[in-house]
Amino acid sequence: MVIATNTRVESLSKSGIHQIPKEYIRPQDELSTITNILHEINNDDKGPQLPTIDLNDINSGDPKTLENCSNELRKAATEWGVMHLVNHGISDDLIARVKAAGESFFSQPVEEKEKHCNDIASGKIQGYGSKLANNASGQLEWEDYFFHTVFPEDKRDLTVWPSTPNDYILATTEYAKQIRALTTKILSVLSLGLGLEAGRLEEEVGGVDELLLQLKINYYPKCPQP
Repeated sequence: MVIATNTRVESLSKSGIHQIPKEYIRPQDELSTITNILHEINNDDKGPQLPTIDLNDINSGDPKTLENCSNELRKAATEWGVMHLVNHGISDDLIARVKAAGESFFSQPVEEKEKHCNDIASGKIQGYGSKLANNASGQLEWEDYFFHTVFPEDKRDLTVWPSTPNDYILATTEYAKQIRALTTKILSVLSLGLGLEAGRLEEEVGGVDELLLQLKINYYPKCPQP
């Protein structure tokens, strides 16, 4: 089967195929090294564990507590480049609204979603699409997605955003505002941890006007050959 560049994974999933096209099959060296990370975490306490940072401590009035949190953040950023943030201040209700909005968008027929499609060839990267993997072989991912800029508000292209579901714009707008505030807080702590002024890192990455936040909702249709 030859895959057209505009083929949606959802359409393939619902087409009745029993074997996925070769373009979606991972390289053999990758397949042979895939492991179940959740199984490893649950059964091997000696393995590397993603650092968890409690952001309640950022707001502490105790200098020692704040210093410890700063040190943990800096260590995680230095040694991992990624971390699990807890008590970050973004409510479960808001996160649930964003998830529900994304699920509602993808529950629509493909024809409806295509009204919001992107066009990578012409430089229109925002919108509904299906992604090529970032590797030399140009391998396809078993994934559809919806992608767009969410902050600052004057940098958004609302013509890309869906009107269905009704809560999509409201939920993602509020989510973006809170993520942006959290970004300032994290960058401030990392700046202080590097011995810089609190606002230095944020300034270096664009500040209030130019630091862009982008949202990408991934949709993984059922795979007949997982």
